[in-house]
Amino acid sequence: MDRPPRQIHLAAHFPGVNNTTVWSDPRAGSHIEFSSFAHFARTAERARFDFLFLAEGLRLREQNGLIHDLDVVGRPDTFTVLAALAAVTDHLGLAGTINSTFNEPYEVARQFASLDHLSGGRAAWNVVTSWDAFTGENFRRGGFLPQEQRYERARSFLHTTWELFDSWRGDEIVADRRSGVFLGDARAGTFAHRDAHFDIAGRFTVPRGPQGRPVIFQAGDSDAGREFAASSADAIFSQHGTLAAGRAFYADVKARLHRHGRTPEQLLVLPATTFALADTDEEAHERAHEIRLRQVSGQTAIRFLEQLWNRDLSGYDPDGPLPEIDPVPGENLVARGRASVRMYRDPLATAKEWRERAAAKRLSIRELVIEVTGRQTFIGSPATVARAMDEFVRAEAGDGFILIPHLTPGGLDEFADTVVPLLQERGVFRTEYTGPTLRDHLGLAVPEPAVRTAG
Repeated sequence: MDRPPRQIHLAAHFPGVNNTTVWSDPRAGSHIEFSSFAHFARTAERARFDFLFLAEGLRLREQNGLIHDLDVVGRPDTFTVLAALAAVTDHLGLAGTINSTFNEPYEVARQFASLDHLSGGRAAWNVVTSWDAFTGENFRRGGFLPQEQRYERARSFLHTTWELFDSWRGDEIVADRRSGVFLGDARAGTFAHRDAHFDIAGRFTVPRGPQGRPVIFQAGDSDAGREFAASSADAIFSQHGTLAAGRAFYADVKARLHRHGRTPEQLLVLPATTFALADTDEEAHERAHEIRLRQVSGQTAIRFLEQLWNRDLSGYDPDGPLPEIDPVPGENLVARGRASVRMYRDPLATAKEWRERAAAKRLSIRELVIEVTGRQTFIGSPATVARAMDEFVRAEAGDGFILIPHLTPGGLDEFADTVVPLLQERGVFRTEYTGPTLRDHLGLAVPEPAVRTAG
């Protein structure tokens, strides 16, 4: 008997400040007005997406001592936006990035527990870390945490919030196994957590939410990040978009789960991806090329190269060859507050690889940056894209995708109207929501509270 096709999970990333958005397009809208967030969320919900995802920016980024061009629009608070979106959606999951380095467990737990109640069980938390002193200057602990300790604090932070979520109990409390909501005369229990990072005690102020705990996402690609996800996360974001790299990443993180007493179904792998659609595959490739040219201007290419080289490269021609000089090793002083800077663990080796690629293909600086910054992109007619996504998931290179459109807020509309119906026809994507919570959408069980359960 043939097995049913693997179901695809879909989510939408509201991209915020970046060069993914084609700002020169007249349809590009505000990244701070609520109408933009509402349009984006409603499109994702009518297409039956699992969730919407917001990133976080704790400091405006700088390049050569100046505020980066793409940060001037500002970055609104994640919790405020998600709470507002809860009022204009009914089913869509609401995921936000919240930093575990510069926040406190009690406050974050209260915020997520409140959001889970307000949304009827749709809250999700992307747990991230930060080690750079530049971001830390906005906080009391600016620069205090060595890089090697950030996941240690993150693990302690996360498990402390779990203690808070689970602290509501009583002698006669019974938790419904499906919803996780406490039945009976629930009351706040005491908590006390003391370790190298936290020393807190008291009573938690928010009852256990519909999901028990918010869904936990993680995005680290290092060995420590993958292990953290395998031990504690419900889903991990991936930047490995090619089929070969995706399968290797997928196999690696799934294989780690057994060490933590977990099964492969308990951790979803969701690659970030872009897309370009048109009536024919040829037209779609032409459109994709035009989009990339508009995303990476000559100035943007030079600024991106500076992040690796750790030098002022403003005198170089973006349509010329890469610099012959090597990157400056050590702390990056050119690009501040940019997550991409941390990705280059060996700048000299990366620069050597880029030079070899540029020489082999005769690429200019701008052409190379366009090539190395491209994510896994699905390009083609709606039918081609739907088939490629299905094949990617069937090949176990991912469990679904985080879509990042090149226009905000309307860039998701075309995908929702043309690709989603074809995925539904293939029987690999839902036609209706089958439950009220984000855990229902993702096929994840409600974590058992430390009390007797019903059913």
